[in-house]
Amino acid sequence: MEESVTVDSSFAKAMKSHQSLLLLLLLFFDRFAPLRAQPFIGTYGINYGRIADNIPSPDKVVTLLRAAKIRNVRIYDADHSVLKAFSGTGLKLVVGLPNEYLKDMSSNESNAMSWVKENVQAFLPDTSVCGIAVGNEVLGGNNYELWGVLLGAMKNVYNSLKKLHLADVVQVTTAHSQAVFANSYPPSSCVFRDNVVQFMKPLLQFFNQIGSPFCLNAYPFLAYMSDPENIDINYALFQKTQGIYDEKTDLHYDNMLDAQIDAAYAALQNAGYEKMEVIVTETGWASRGDDNEAAATSENARTYNYNLRKRLAKKKGTPLRPKYVVKAYIFAVFNENLKPGPTSERNYGLFKADGSISYDIGFRGLKSSSAAPLLLKHPRAQVWLSSHLRMLMIPTLVLLLLLRERC
Repeated sequence: MEESVTVDSSFAKAMKSHQSLLLLLLLFFDRFAPLRAQPFIGTYGINYGRIADNIPSPDKVVTLLRAAKIRNVRIYDADHSVLKAFSGTGLKLVVGLPNEYLKDMSSNESNAMSWVKENVQAFLPDTSVCGIAVGNEVLGGNNYELWGVLLGAMKNVYNSLKKLHLADVVQVTTAHSQAVFANSYPPSSCVFRDNVVQFMKPLLQFFNQIGSPFCLNAYPFLAYMSDPENIDINYALFQKTQGIYDEKTDLHYDNMLDAQIDAAYAALQNAGYEKMEVIVTETGWASRGDDNEAAATSENARTYNYNLRKRLAKKKGTPLRPKYVVKAYIFAVFNENLKPGPTSERNYGLFKADGSISYDIGFRGLKSSSAAPLLLKHPRAQVWLSSHLRMLMIPTLVLLLLLRERC
């Protein structure tokens, strides 16, 4: 009987040891296994607009973004030269399906399937395309025909991703301007405009089903410019100010961006989607403007973007949604000299056309470095080296655990 107990005990110890080894191996492999794509890493991203004839090539832009440690990038189309340049970099890229394609995408799912295959699937997984922005600022815009086809286009794009087994890898969204709101002051009073609601509610229902956020283009600069006599510019620039008080929620706001985000949350709550996350897909401040755009100065742009960067680095939520960390894509990488409209439209860039900084908020411009080893200079080389080091570590770990067990 005593011998039997000893054998059982030894067997149990051996099984426990092997289970521990298996668990460690599973955890190790899981650490490096392909995971569901994260559409946004951290809190800071940037819009890479290219309506210009004097900006750096996509390859140089990749170098610039990596030097600035900006990992989340949005473009407004699916230009193949950009998608190729981002290959092997690990940068998270949201591509855009421009408004002019919406009718074709809505009318026939095969059109959406072709677009997804050519502009997304063909570049995965080397290029980390993590999202498709279907249209931009459609609802609330002047092209009412697009209002009715936006949802159909989004569904067809999503269904195409699903059939290609990419729905868990690539998120489908669309960005809204503040024109979709009837009012936004105070934040708790915000609701969707009456003529927008009939299009917005089914869109929100679809977002809720597929787990997409509400994407908002929010510009304190534009809000201040619309009413400079009644809005404290310090409130718009994240500077010290009295802020505003929302009596309904008993909440205080010390900056306008938080108030704009919470206005969107209030509208979502009123529409029945209290738990939907809001992500800021555009925000920024112009560094130059026309005579009637006095607030568009380099100093104000530096102040806004510097303080915004500090605000996002805190990784905190808003007064109304403290548990939803604020995430924002800054507009934009470059000044874009071919954009139409007022002078301010061409001067939102954190960087000038030659790749130098427009003003100092802590980023570096394009610089070559001879100090780094040649192998590590190219992002694809970095990815190759990292993956091979991981593969070498696996058998080493197994061997060490087996030796330890024998001892």
